Amino acid sequence: MLRISALSTALLLALTGCSTIGGDDPEPTASDSGREVGGQVVLVTHDSFNLPKKLVRSFEQESGIDLVTRAAGDAGTLTAKLSLTKDDPTGDLAFGVDNTFASRPLDEGVFAAYAPTLPTGAEQYALDEGAGELTPIDVGNVCVNVDTTWFDDEGITPPQTLDDLADPTYRDLFVTPGASTSSPGMAFLLATIAEYGDEWPSYWQDLLANGTKVVDGWEDAYYGDFTQGGGKGTRPIVVSYDSSPAFTVKDGASSTAALLDTCFRQVEYAGVLSGAANPAGAEKVIDWLLSDEVQAALPTAMYVFPVSAAVEVPADWAEFAVQPTEPLSVSPADIAANREQWLSEWTDLVTR
Repeated sequence: MLRISALSTALLLALTGCSTIGGDDPEPTASDSGREVGGQVVLVTHDSFNLPKKLVRSFEQESGIDLVTRAAGDAGTLTAKLSLTKDDPTGDLAFGVDNTFASRPLDEGVFAAYAPTLPTGAEQYALDEGAGELTPIDVGNVCVNVDTTWFDDEGITPPQTLDDLADPTYRDLFVTPGASTSSPGMAFLLATIAEYGDEWPSYWQDLLANGTKVVDGWEDAYYGDFTQGGGKGTRPIVVSYDSSPAFTVKDGASSTAALLDTCFRQVEYAGVLSGAANPAGAEKVIDWLLSDEVQAALPTAMYVFPVSAAVEVPADWAEFAVQPTEPLSVSPADIAANREQWLSEWTDLVTR
């Protein structure tokens, strides 16, 4: 799901690495009068892309497409590479650009026009600008999570809101990944900006004064410091996801809960790349990503929710992975215009 990193020549060289899902790499088939769907289609995506091999093989057999994936790093790195290679794309379509990064590639003409028919419920995740080029595929929410078992044992009422996290009751209990080094960390920063506007730096001063711990990544926070992370963590409050409680279920109950008033929505999109060698094949892949089979596989394969309301999520998700009804949000345009300044201010605060 997102991280921010600097570009270098080495990143460009990394684009040459790819993995083929299926057989050999035949050339795409096309004709001047109309492009035939089939042949090789190259999907450029982030490192977390993962679908069941059986599902992919079935699609290849039915479509005649040989699907090749090229991992390009995290979502931030992926987006930067797509913009950098827009005049000579390294694939036919991309998956993994999300609403916090969408403005830049859209403004730079990275994607070609393609607007498939969306499944029921997916319309709400379409971008206000760029809906004709980027198609919503999955959705998740970064939320503060709490160890409900810890709070029950201590006889303390868990926090409920962002305001609560700065209350002395929860001093030294909260850990978050950093905004400059982590996708969920950046999403949490954006949640605070959405909630507090220009006063967000003051809120962060209060958080840090209350003993909030900032670590590099989500795994460091969840598995290292969080009390339900399986290790020897001492902090029962962590930035994670709305789906996380579905993974801490034992004997029919979850030991964690997401605080739904603290969530920031992240939607991942797919789009045909301008100048793609096989645009018809790329469109077919996007249609497939919206199919019931793929949408139903997303929770267990990539730990995100489908955008389609027509498919059922796993039983544990249905019961314990509760989505917020009114998640916090910041427009992609505002993020693009202010991201560097916000990160600079945030870094100054946490490194004092």
